[in-house]
Amino acid sequence: MSWKVADIPDQKGRVALVTGANSGLGLETAKALLNKGARVIMACRSRPKGEAVRQIILESNDSTKLDLIELDLADLASVRRAAEQVERQYSRVDLLINNAGVMATPQTLSKQGLELQFAVNHLGHMALTLKLLPLLAKQHGARVVTVTSGAQYMGRIAWEDLQGIKHYDRWAAYSQSKLANVMFALELDKRVRNAASGIASLLAHPGLARTNLQPKSVAANKSWQEGLAYRLMDPMFQSAAMGSLPQLHAATAPTAQGGEQYGPRFNFRGYPKLCRIAPLALREEDRQRLWSISEKLLEI
Repeated sequence: MSWKVADIPDQKGRVALVTGANSGLGLETAKALLNKGARVIMACRSRPKGEAVRQIILESNDSTKLDLIELDLADLASVRRAAEQVERQYSRVDLLINNAGVMATPQTLSKQGLELQFAVNHLGHMALTLKLLPLLAKQHGARVVTVTSGAQYMGRIAWEDLQGIKHYDRWAAYSQSKLANVMFALELDKRVRNAASGIASLLAHPGLARTNLQPKSVAANKSWQEGLAYRLMDPMFQSAAMGSLPQLHAATAPTAQGGEQYGPRFNFRGYPKLCRIAPLALREEDRQRLWSISEKLLEI
């Protein structure tokens, strides 16, 4: 049986925060949760772009439950401000969907001087999650869904050159950040279980989905070869709506459990199913090591 948006349980009374909700997977996720009755907080890097998309959504859904906050995951000060705003404005958060990301960027540094992909995809979301844990813990059945990708299976943590200072390869850095997503989510699930907080931490990956990540990567790197590769692979890609199903399933399906990962049935495309976790993320000692290093970096 194929799990679809129609299978999402009623979300009335619940509050969901979705990072990167103005495009791609995040947009589809925000729309689906809103249509099921949730109050959705769109957390977007650009307020004008986020507001423009918010107005487009409201043209077909006159809900009063679609909010917008500014969140730049490449700036830990922005993450702190966004979390503080959520704490002030909302009495609850039931779902945190760490969806936003960057992919295969040229060597670039975050506001705090950290490698951009590691900073945005992993550290920014870790900082946001940890700051919102007390709010999440107030709700029975709260979930954190961290969105990774199939690149996790190719990822390696460059322990001696985590920021790519000695050698930078944009795809290796991307894969490292996606493996870090998995390691963080699994370690988080262990910790919230031990604390008996009632929070579940899950993972999702979209397979090959058409989003703005591909054209942005091509434009940023001025790579005609990459552009050609995407055109040749296009028949293998599924829509952003289909790509969003694994994270929606992880966030809402009653059967989904903490520590699980959902992805397309055939790993590249298809309806969501429970899927294999990257073996390197199963090493508890490495997860604890990454957590410790990440905590130190977040104190910058």
